[in-house]
Amino acid sequence: MTQNPPTERAATTGADKGTAERLERKPRVRRTQRGLPFLLLLPGGIFLGILIAATLMIFRMSFGIKGAEWSVWTIQNYLSLGESLYIRSILLTLRLAFLSAVLTVLLGYPVAMFMARIKNESVRFLVTFILLLPLFVNLLFQSYGWILILSPDGVVNKLLLSLGLTHQPLRLIFTEVGVLMGLVQGGFPLAVLPIASALRNIPKSLEEAAATLGANRLSVLWHILFPLSLPGVIAGSLIIVAFNASAFVVPFLLGGRRVPMLGILIRDQMGPLLNWPFASANAAVLVVIVLIVLTMYQFLTARFLRIWRQ
Repeated sequence: MTQNPPTERAATTGADKGTAERLERKPRVRRTQRGLPFLLLLPGGIFLGILIAATLMIFRMSFGIKGAEWSVWTIQNYLSLGESLYIRSILLTLRLAFLSAVLTVLLGYPVAMFMARIKNESVRFLVTFILLLPLFVNLLFQSYGWILILSPDGVVNKLLLSLGLTHQPLRLIFTEVGVLMGLVQGGFPLAVLPIASALRNIPKSLEEAAATLGANRLSVLWHILFPLSLPGVIAGSLIIVAFNASAFVVPFLLGGRRVPMLGILIRDQMGPLLNWPFASANAAVLVVIVLIVLTMYQFLTARFLRIWRQ
């Protein structure tokens, strides 16, 4: 009976150990690779956790009273929201948010089509930069710019007077019209980008096929481009409604006390009056109403889209 030499047995034993170590190392490497995506989510998760904690604190404070925010539980703050002043403020906020969304989509759709049709990457980058430029400027400065444009001696009134279209300056500042202009301008890029992305994903061959079958440009737009880009329209309009429903700077500077959106009332309760529990109740109700409205809006638009495609 032959026996392996000591050197061969040692080599075989070393190879077996190396194979065993490699087999043990592979599950560890796989577990490490599986955990990498969760490590990438860690910074965002921490940030969201802080926001959720702050939101829960605000919600808890809404059940307190002024001077005893954390030691008292009461629903009086929510019952006070049934007064006519706050009901009108909520309805005004929702109306301006929806009107701004409709106007923004109507004005932004042609711009989105133009961006989607640009083939030169440099030109597309330039147009995108110009579109996003207002987001780089402080909203406070933009609102002061609108004051200079819409004031009685501003650019718009001077132009109308010089053209003879009016005999006295129009009151555009401290009105719903002025606030609506500011809301539309502030949310314009947020609506154009989703619509342009949806239009860019529509194959050009669909338009060519429709044109070959005799459809004019208006028919192509209404029956092909608009239905296929409707997800982008819905996304853009939802962003505008949520963004403008909580607006504060624009209605505060362009509307003043004559356009009392809910953000203005929340600021008054937190600032001069120092009634944080009642302001927290206002904020909680605003968030809940906006979420309900957005859910209903998305459900109705999805149902409309199914009917349209049938």
